[in-house]
Amino acid sequence: MSADLTRTLHDAQDWLRTHLAERRNPFNAIDEAAARRAIDTLPGTDPVTWAGHWTGIAADFADRAGSQEKSGDLKEAREAWWQAYQFAFLGRYPSPVHPAKLDAYVQARAYFAHATALDDPPVEHVTVPFEGGENEGDTVSFFVARPRGVERPPVVMMWGGIDVWKEETYARGRKLRERGFATLHMDKPGVGQSPVLAGPDAERQWDPVFAWLENSDLDASRCAALGLSFGGYWAMKLAHTHRERLTAAVNWGGGVHLTFQPEWQEKSRNASSYLMDLMAARSRIFGGRTFEDYVAACPQLSLLDQGILERPCAPLLLVNGIDDRQNSAEDIHLSLRHGDPKTARLFPGGHMGTGPVMPTITDWLTARLTKEGS
Repeated sequence: MSADLTRTLHDAQDWLRTHLAERRNPFNAIDEAAARRAIDTLPGTDPVTWAGHWTGIAADFADRAGSQEKSGDLKEAREAWWQAYQFAFLGRYPSPVHPAKLDAYVQARAYFAHATALDDPPVEHVTVPFEGGENEGDTVSFFVARPRGVERPPVVMMWGGIDVWKEETYARGRKLRERGFATLHMDKPGVGQSPVLAGPDAERQWDPVFAWLENSDLDASRCAALGLSFGGYWAMKLAHTHRERLTAAVNWGGGVHLTFQPEWQEKSRNASSYLMDLMAARSRIFGGRTFEDYVAACPQLSLLDQGILERPCAPLLLVNGIDDRQNSAEDIHLSLRHGDPKTARLFPGGHMGTGPVMPTITDWLTARLTKEGS
């Protein structure tokens, strides 16, 4: 039985308090005092109670934001909308495996749109057609954040993993925008607004995005991919399958081959980095519901078995924590034994590492995307 099914309310509150104090997922740019009060008053962790608790707080922030926007206090309105989004995100966390959590996700997207419309420059939301197959979506949705005062900036495409989606990667992109890069945020296959489930050919969802970039005001000739957590897998695959489109790519904590084997999945099924719904959230990316569904589908993603690792690739950075219990850090060592030379860095800590990980990634991308470094 996975650990997310055995936590008591008291255990869940302790887990939340620890993650809040350390600013770990799922607590990003959230109001700490409000989050602490929410944890203390959390009545339960079943999906209906959980989602209702967090979205109720989100609605209070949204009411405040609407009033502030009407009065012209746009700075305070933006912060209130942002907090409304943060709390609604917690309502759907880690994945909308129940209708109540799905409602929370829809609310979170709406609040996020309100908040980022007040940014300078405002975020642009884009939807492009997608030629999907049977039971697949027919559009790809993403949003673009531009740096101030930069004409035709380079672009870093970003996406997260199983529980952190495009809206949650926005704050991570701030350092990149400060360097003069635009950031393009989308959902990896199997989560959020992705039109496809995870599978051996799901990278085709990026084709219309690359086509959009070619006709945009962004510099498509200087384009990088940055995948976080499970999303790092897709950045690495694109570095091989779409290398002519990418100047560089970063796999930050994603699997490659060993991670997708049944032996590893059995070891990682009780990963302490999850509070609840671990197996439901994981198997949902393939359209399944159980641990068995997930284990059965995972091996098809192996980049080694697909022959992808032997292909030429765009400049590629592999980063993770040396003690990762979600995705095998040994996948980095395996990757270095195949195909083109790559850059790699293992940090202390567990999944995705601790210490100056994002600054390291930002510096590496800067060296490859700036005209001085090219």
